Amino acid sequence: MPRGASKKREREYEELKESFHESGRYKGREEEVASRIVNKQRAQSGETKDAKEEDKAGKSPDRDLPIKDYDRLTVDQVLKRLDSISSKELERVKSYEVKHKNRKTLIEQLDKRL
Repeated sequence: MPRGASKKREREYEELKESFHESGRYKGREEEVASRIVNKQRAQSGETKDAKEEDKAGKSPDRDLPIKDYDRLTVDQVLKRLDSISSKELERVKSYEVKHKNRKTLIEQLDKRL
């Protein structure tokens, strides 16, 4: 795991590595595969150095959305914030969601509200 990874990501890495070892998956490559999975999760959640720099520079892709730190939120967290935004803003959130994460349950809920 790269330096700067959170304790949560370290724990996920160790659990994946152990799971792969116990199940016999990815023989000899358990560490590599676990690391790739966790690093992909970090990148998608904006936890990498590049993502943090983009965010500081105001270049993060979710900067124009009405929900702060949208890319870091789970579906449940986003749903809790939807009641406080207008239908026009809901459309912006849906458009962004379809282009980026494409989480089906969230898109269904956005459609219901629209």
